[in-house]
Amino acid sequence: MTTTDNTGPHSLGSGVRALRPKWGWIVGFGVFSLIAGVIALGSTVIATASAVYIVGFMMLFAGVAEIVAAFNAKDWGHRLLWLLLGALYVFAGVVCLQNPFAAATILTLMLGIALILGGLLRIFLATRMKHGTPWGWVVFSGILSFLLGLIIVAQWPVSSFFVLGIFLGIDLIFIGSGWITIGLALKKHT
Repeated sequence: MTTTDNTGPHSLGSGVRALRPKWGWIVGFGVFSLIAGVIALGSTVIATASAVYIVGFMMLFAGVAEIVAAFNAKDWGHRLLWLLLGALYVFAGVVCLQNPFAAATILTLMLGIALILGGLLRIFLATRMKHGTPWGWVVFSGILSFLLGLIIVAQWPVSSFFVLGIFLGIDLIFIGSGWITIGLALKKHT
């Protein structure tokens, strides 16, 4: 005997139909995100602190989840590793929340190094791509990532006060623009 759940949409079309009456809320959320992104770009130091607080809370929650998961491990060796990993996450989260600008310094340096390495890797992978593929765009993307990483690292630790805020602001602007576009498309098809 099987039961079916008829509470949610069963296809993309029915999901879109369910969202159409809520297009105004979706546009409103997009506008809110867009405004938050512009404010973040206008006050990058505050936005950087906000981004670090968000990361701190995420690390705290992840650490608690890791510690809870440790008690489901089958043997003490795995349980100890899960507990240590959870404790490390909790510690990092507390550091982010207690001293956001020290954490921003570390996070910004890690971001700059990751962009440099990611850019170099993307350029290397583009040389391995077959002709007829968009390898040129991959190289261009790799060069941009590499140069952005170099700029961040070259200006470090001063860049720590604004880089994360700029990234948060740009992300919120793109998120807001996407939600506005989706909401207006839903309105158009009502």
